[in-house]
Amino acid sequence: MLEFYDGKPAFGILKHNNACGFAVRDTLTNAYKDALAGDPVSAFGGVLISNKIIDLETAIEINTLFCEVVIAPNYDPEALAVLKEKKNRIILIQKEEKLPNQTLRTCLNGVLVQDKDSKTDEKEDLTTATKLHPSAPQIDDLLFASKLCKHTKSNTIVLAKNQQLLASGTGQTSRVDALNQAIHKATSFGFDLKGAAMASDAFFPFPDCVEIADQAGIKAVIQPGGSIKDKLSIDYCDAHKISMVFTGIRHFKH
Repeated sequence: MLEFYDGKPAFGILKHNNACGFAVRDTLTNAYKDALAGDPVSAFGGVLISNKIIDLETAIEINTLFCEVVIAPNYDPEALAVLKEKKNRIILIQKEEKLPNQTLRTCLNGVLVQDKDSKTDEKEDLTTATKLHPSAPQIDDLLFASKLCKHTKSNTIVLAKNQQLLASGTGQTSRVDALNQAIHKATSFGFDLKGAAMASDAFFPFPDCVEIADQAGIKAVIQPGGSIKDKLSIDYCDAHKISMVFTGIRHFKH
């Protein structure tokens, strides 16, 4: 959520450290509603995170959902009173803190120390690989999806449209499996993938993912690039009027 703090109202719903719902809207209440629509099943018992002060209207909406934790920069007094009605709910204030530049993971007979992924993909980082360039709204959706993809367990695919997370495939052993999981999840909740954007945390070694995405209606793709077979995916996109951009950065989360 820190990557969205300076923008429009954004709301995220996390389950097991993966976003199951996320949206950016003109009001915080609408951001919450559209985040919840992304996966109202997984949202049950989840962690809710806002980038803005939670107001009364949003708190009333939140209070209809069973959630374990709510995190925000602050709360209006009336909103806080509503959220406190659930006695076991944990309500936290997000403080501005400088986070460590390295992460630690335990492993056999030791500890793995690795640099934190502090890179956020920006418009200036993008290189259009296809003949068709993404439109301005598509670029917004691609960057939105890329931010979520960065924080989702690999292998991952994230599908987004109009600044809303439609679905993601998380922690799969194959990128195709991740994509199929995301498509199935999005369609099961009634989302139309026509014109949606797709983000991948690593390159496509074969054109199978862009073929499956095309068949689902997806028309814009963001990925690191760097496969020796990149041209196969590029050629497919060119033949089917799909725009694809490269970032040059992989965002594996293991």
